[in-house]
Amino acid sequence: MKMASVLPLLIIIVLSKVTTGHEVENSSKFPLVVSTWPFLEAVRAGWRAINGGLSSVDAVVEGCSACELLRCDGTVGPGGSPDENGESTIDALIMNGATMEVGAVAAMRYVKDGIKAARLVMLYTEHTMLAGDQASAFAISMGLPGPSNLSSTESMEKWAKWKENQCQPNFRKNVLPTNSCGPYHLKKDLYVGDKTCLVDNFCENFRMKSSHVDFHNHDTISMAIFDKSGHIAVGTSTNGASFKIPGRVGDGPIAGSSAYADDEVGACGATGDGDIMMRFLPCYQVVESMRLGMEPRRAAKDAISRIAKKFPNFVGAVFAVDKNGTHAGACYGWTFQYSVRSPGMDDVEVFTVYP
Repeated sequence: MKMASVLPLLIIIVLSKVTTGHEVENSSKFPLVVSTWPFLEAVRAGWRAINGGLSSVDAVVEGCSACELLRCDGTVGPGGSPDENGESTIDALIMNGATMEVGAVAAMRYVKDGIKAARLVMLYTEHTMLAGDQASAFAISMGLPGPSNLSSTESMEKWAKWKENQCQPNFRKNVLPTNSCGPYHLKKDLYVGDKTCLVDNFCENFRMKSSHVDFHNHDTISMAIFDKSGHIAVGTSTNGASFKIPGRVGDGPIAGSSAYADDEVGACGATGDGDIMMRFLPCYQVVESMRLGMEPRRAAKDAISRIAKKFPNFVGAVFAVDKNGTHAGACYGWTFQYSVRSPGMDDVEVFTVYP
């Protein structure tokens, strides 16, 4: 898979005309819906819910559920991103920025409603996350439909073509055989110590390895909704990266990575190479930077640049929204779009951020 070209990090926000280096302020602040990507129907669903008087948490559920039902880009909800075994699984998160409560499910099988399952964890347990088959069992016991087959004709065809291509590309490393579907075994004579690499070029290859993530195999809906009083909730849903190793959990259900919210400060949503991004908690970084006085544009750029410095071939993006409704975005390795609906808009508007 060809990696997107790596360009200097710039922030350019576009809406009918180009405005460079400035955040976009909403003349009528709230309610406000912001989402990764041009998931227009999802944003409209969230807007109808929040404008109709639902809480920000319930509105996020409505918005993300719409994306799951529509199978946005094939990477949200059931029916996409098969793992090595051809199975689709769900990661999802919801966070209440007023109470800092979080509910999440990870590597959930057999249940289609990721965001609703995450809300059940938040509302009816004292836990933050449930994972795997036990997350599925909990969700079903609490009334969600299941067990269901999360695969689709499209996902199984995609998986079959990948198998025909000797399971390439995949997420294995330092194993043999290198160009097959396994079974795999450990590569001998490999040791990585503190700043020491005993295999030729291993450190350089580790840092420069092309990402397997792009528009076609991994997206996340990450949505932030402010109610009329400025209370915030965020939510995410994804079926993860195509051909992931079974059991893999990405950044989607990790609070502070895929999304984060605090009524006192603002919110953030993220998308991209979750295996890399979750190591940096970019949305937590964005919110904390805004807490310290950074404008959203600078906070978003700073969070992304921290990752790019360590992993120059990663792809990812964030949007940042402060408590006043000012929003901005930053990206690296690809062109990013995020969607907004506010009282001053006739419909959802899409903002483009260039790397």
